[in-house]
Amino acid sequence: MLTAHLAADGFVGEVERELGTAKRETFGRLVLAEGHSSPVAWAANSWLEPHHIAITSIGDAVKKLKAIQRNWALYPYAHHGRAKLIAEQLPKVSAKPLLFPAAAPTAPLGSWSLLQPDLMLASARCSSPFPNGEAQFVEDKTGPPNRAYLKLWEALTLAGVKPGPGDRCLDLGASPGGWTWVLANLGAEVIAVDKALLDPKVAAMPGVSHRAESAFGLDPRALGPIDWLFSDVICYPERLLRLVERWIAAGTVRRFICTIKFQGDTDVAAQAAFAAIPGSRLLHLTHNKHELTWIKLA
Repeated sequence: MLTAHLAADGFVGEVERELGTAKRETFGRLVLAEGHSSPVAWAANSWLEPHHIAITSIGDAVKKLKAIQRNWALYPYAHHGRAKLIAEQLPKVSAKPLLFPAAAPTAPLGSWSLLQPDLMLASARCSSPFPNGEAQFVEDKTGPPNRAYLKLWEALTLAGVKPGPGDRCLDLGASPGGWTWVLANLGAEVIAVDKALLDPKVAAMPGVSHRAESAFGLDPRALGPIDWLFSDVICYPERLLRLVERWIAAGTVRRFICTIKFQGDTDVAAQAAFAAIPGSRLLHLTHNKHELTWIKLA
C-alpha cells in the first residue's frame, strides 16, 4: 500500500522523520511512503489512496481524473504550465474562505500532482477537506485582540464539534484573549487564566471571568467539572504534557485542545507521549508555526 503526505510548509524533514524507513520518495513537499497508514502529525494533508496514472496528453489527464470523481485539488510540484492547463479543464472547486462557525466542506476532494509530463500521482481520498490542507477563513479584523483566534477556529472546525451555551471552558494562558473571544462568541462560559490582563473588550464579554494566576498552579479539583480545556500557553512541551496528565488524572475535563509549542528542535519524545494518550489527535494546522495542536475529545 502506498500513501503520500503533503508536509506543512517548512516541515518536510519532520514528515520524513515520522515516516522513518517507510519513506520512499520526496517530490517537493509531497513525501511518498510504503505501507504507512498511521496519521502523520506534520502533514498538512495525507493522500490515502495515491496511484500513479500514465497520461498521453492534457485531455487524457482530464478524462482520467474525471472518470474517478468530480473534485480535485492540484499540488503544483513540477511542469507547472502543463499542470495548470490540466487543472483549468477540471471542474472548479470552491476555495472561498469559510465563515466560522460553518462546518468544514463535506464533498469528496481528491489531490493530484504532475510528477512528469506523462505521469500523474492522484488520490481520490485525502485526510483534509481543504485543498492541500490549507484552511482559510473570513477573518475578523476588529473583534479579536490578536490572530491566535484563527488557530482555534481551525482546530474546532476540524474537530467537528464546538463549545456552546451551557459549556464551561477553561482557557489557560489566555491573555490577551484571542481564544477566550472565540469561546465567548460561541456562547460558552469561559474561565480565562493568565497572570496578564485580558484585552478590556474581551474581559467585558458575557460569560467571561478572569483568574490572574499561573495555569500551572491550578488545582483541577478546585474548579469542578470542565467541559473543555484549552491551552495556547507558551512553555516547553514536556511541561505542557505534565499539566495535561494532571488534568486527565483528575477526571474533571471532557475535552482538550492544546497547542504544543516547540522551542528549537522538535521534542520528538514529547510528541510521541502526546500521541500515545488514548483518544488523541495531533495536527499541524494551517495557522500553526513550529507547533502541533493536540485534540482529545473523549
